[in-house]
Amino acid sequence: MIALGVILLVIGFLAGVSILWTIGIILIVIGAILWILGSVGHAVGGRRHYW
Repeated sequence: MIALGVILLVIGFLAGVSILWTIGIILIVIGAILWILGSVGHAVGGRRHYW
């Protein structure tokens, strides 16, 4: 999810499309939250680890 967010950020920045930029930021934030929760040991979506 983080990788997809970065890809959308780059495409949105290069193409000048602000909606891709916004979606990319949202995906990066959600991916980072899920990554942190998974690494601390909390089950995320029924899974012990998220990657």
